[in-house]
Parts: sequence; structure tokens; C-alpha cells
Amino acid sequence: MFKATIHRLEDGSGALLLPREMLDSLDLQVGDEFQIIETDDGLILKPIRHDSHERQMNAARVVMDKYEAGLQQLAGRLGC
Repeated sequence: MFKATIHRLEDGSGALLLPREMLDSLDLQVGDEFQIIETDDGLILKPIRHDSHERQMNAARVVMDKYEAGLQQLAGRLGC
């Protein structure tokens, strides 16, 4: 079980922060979208899974941006 808190934003709206462990266990990333379903017992958050190819390309871009210098050095050593 995970706990989360709604935080007030400057415009008066709220933001629900999900714990890193939950994001990791559900394979979620910043920017992922959810459907919010209201039931008699509470809320259901259901991830909206977009095209998996687009998701994989975005993940690859994040890695390439993070390790750009190392990848450039490696490419130079390999003569690319």
C-alpha cells in the first residue's frame, strides 16, 4: 500500500504526488496520463497507455540526454 498527499498549487488547484516506488513498480513515468474513475468506494486511477513505440522512443531520448557526453565518447572510440 502506498500513501500520497494532495499539494496545493499556486493557482489553487491540487497536485497528487505519487511515491517513486509506486511509479517504478507500475512502470510509470512523469507525463503519463490517467483516467480518473469515481466509484461509490472512492477513486480509481487507470493509466492511459499510448503507443508503446512512442513511449519507448521518449524513454530512449531521456537516456540519451542524460548520458550524452559518455555516448559521444563511446561513438568517438568506435569511429562513428
